[in-house]
Amino acid sequence: MTSNTRVVVIGAGLAGVRLARRLGELGTPALLVGDEEHAPYNRVLLAEVLAGRYAPEVITLPPPTGLLRTRVTGIDRAARTVSCADGMSIAYDTLVLATGSNPVLPPLRGLFTPDRRLPEGVHAFRTLDDCLGLAKAVRPGTRAVVIGGGLLGVSAARALAVRGAQVVLAQQAERLMERQLDPDASRLVLRHLTDLGVEVHTECRVRDVRCVAGAVRSVELADGYALDADLVVLACGVRPRTGLAEQAGLTVRKGVLVDDELRTSDPHIHAIGDCAQHDGTVYGLAAPALEQAESLAELLAGDTSARYRGTRSLTRLTLTGPGSPFDLAAFGETEARPGDDVVRLTDATRGTYRKVVVRDDRLVGGVLVGELGTVGALARAWEGAEPLPDDGPLLHLLTNDGGS
Repeated sequence: MTSNTRVVVIGAGLAGVRLARRLGELGTPALLVGDEEHAPYNRVLLAEVLAGRYAPEVITLPPPTGLLRTRVTGIDRAARTVSCADGMSIAYDTLVLATGSNPVLPPLRGLFTPDRRLPEGVHAFRTLDDCLGLAKAVRPGTRAVVIGGGLLGVSAARALAVRGAQVVLAQQAERLMERQLDPDASRLVLRHLTDLGVEVHTECRVRDVRCVAGAVRSVELADGYALDADLVVLACGVRPRTGLAEQAGLTVRKGVLVDDELRTSDPHIHAIGDCAQHDGTVYGLAAPALEQAESLAELLAGDTSARYRGTRSLTRLTLTGPGSPFDLAAFGETEARPGDDVVRLTDATRGTYRKVVVRDDRLVGGVLVGELGTVGALARAWEGAEPLPDDGPLLHLLTNDGGS
């Protein structure tokens, strides 16, 4: 069976769905091909589903027209067709790869069964199926070990603790969320998790997963210490899904290499979202994926001047639980270089922390924890990358709670 469609988008995540919807609005319909059985959903909110705050249907994305559920197995660039697992062949004039990323599975002894599956009780945390599997397995008192203390690991640990699990978080780096936060903000995240009952181990390397009758029973650390576990969550980062691109002979480095038109080494194939590498960067975040989808939609709908110039992305996380929510935001360079100016405000009573880094009269980064009323104004000053006025606006920006 063969169908003919001008634009074919592979991947029904945030980037693919936004692109297909925008193209439809601009009068250039696209066929969206996705391999998950669920309706497209917002992956950013999976931790809220795991925590029980949202039902799965709440995070469903507005469905685009023209969604085909099947798995693409290959790309024939010469014939301009893609082949699917169900035997279908789909012709394209323009193909867009929005294949996203896969969870990184660390090289641990005992992580896989002889048939290369994860043992019972060991879960990645990337898809809605992963999330639903975890939610089904967790009970009050369940002993859960989360491996990885980045954004995803912190979110998973918090969600499991809210559901009553006894959570241990093992982080190989010296502090939590070390890529986004400075040491002071990391300590506040640690305090929040500890208040929820999470036991956190930093500078801690996991060596082994121990199973009995195919089910996980403990996790062994490099120093020989064993953590009892009914449940293990792998939150060790993600890796761009580039298999289709590599098989098709496209240029791939960390991700699928694209230019400012989000075009790959084949002029008829573009890539966006987690799988794409633009100007040396693989973002792996929602905001850049959505910006890329918008830019490409305009280009494919006929705006020949449309270009993607990169995203200055802001990390934002809200941790809910007993008591008031814990909010944080981080953007740009959160660690100062020699010669930079740093403005820092801490309010221990309210549990807030605000820090910005200024270089050559320009705001280059910041971390905000607690009340985030200022995040909008600070982010706009950072994104604008323009010299700050001489009349001392930073203190105003840091204390103006109407900024968002």
